[in-house]
Amino acid sequence: QVQLVESGGGLVQPGGSLRLSCAASGTIFSIYAMGWYRQAPGKQRELVASITSDESTNYADSVKGRFTISRDNANNTVYLQMNSLKPEDTAVYYCNLDHVLWEGGWELEYWGQGTQVTVSS
Repeated sequence: QVQLVESGGGLVQPGGSLRLSCAASGTIFSIYAMGWYRQAPGKQRELVASITSDESTNYADSVKGRFTISRDNANNTVYLQMNSLKPEDTAVYYCNLDHVLWEGGWELEYWGQGTQVTVSS
């Protein structure tokens, strides 16, 4: 089975930085896209950033220029570097893998357990 382990969340002051990591374990042959979503209290889950296997990236308008997504294919890990954080970035951040080929076959997607990011003074 494929499992995702997220890390890097926490409390940071406005203007600060955090780096989120999400490592996928299991016998994985390919992952089409890796991404980060977030959900703030009372709001719907939204896409923050994604990166495909050919390194094409997509960002929410609200984080462009502040967040950077990257992936390490050898270790099936995706990162989210978050700079110039704002209070409105406060949310639970979820890792997502899209179209995964693993030893058990194809799986449409996997989700991480979520990591809390709080931006507050």
